[in-house]
Amino acid sequence: MHAIAPSILSANFAALAQDVGLVEKAGAEYLHIDVMDGHFVPNITIGPAVVAALRPHSKMIFDVHLMIENPEKYIQDFARAGADLITVHAEATVHLHSLLQKIKAAGCRAGVALNPATPLDVLDYVLELTDLVLVMTVNPGFGGQEFIPAVVPKISRLREKLLAVRSHALIQVDGGINVQTAAIVARAGADVLVAGSAIFGAVDPAAAIAEIRQAARG
Repeated sequence: MHAIAPSILSANFAALAQDVGLVEKAGAEYLHIDVMDGHFVPNITIGPAVVAALRPHSKMIFDVHLMIENPEKYIQDFARAGADLITVHAEATVHLHSLLQKIKAAGCRAGVALNPATPLDVLDYVLELTDLVLVMTVNPGFGGQEFIPAVVPKISRLREKLLAVRSHALIQVDGGINVQTAAIVARAGADVLVAGSAIFGAVDPAAAIAEIRQAARG
């Protein structure tokens, strides 16, 4: 079954705990937490304090996506705040292997995110440390962007790559995911679907989660 990861980037920040509770009650398995610093991406969002504040209110997997420069400086802070999974961008570090080791040492699962133009070969020597690969289907920085169809074959090639080396890493896809695109990325091999505006911007977020999950099933 495909897992759904609502992105709080599109939630109501004035009622964040309520929105988190709503999607958890609707069956979402992950809470996708987009962390942006205004340097790696042209936007600024939240830090460890918000993660720590939300942690007592949810049992979902806290899926922290670091879109920041110098991510190695903040691993411990997010781990202590309650992150279960910390995903770092391959483009944001020159020491990806040691950074993934640091995430593991902090007691979290480790993910690697790839921007649309980043090739899969950056994963070749780190898959043994990788629990999840996040394929971006938009350029990171803002919610509500249009899905980039050209990235879909990359998802398929990643699935083949993981099977070839018998990796158990999950494939997560983030960017422009809705009922239509959920079906496309699921067919290509995605396991976890991140959706922000398609869920929190819907009249009925719970129904939106159900519809995206059903679309992924095909």
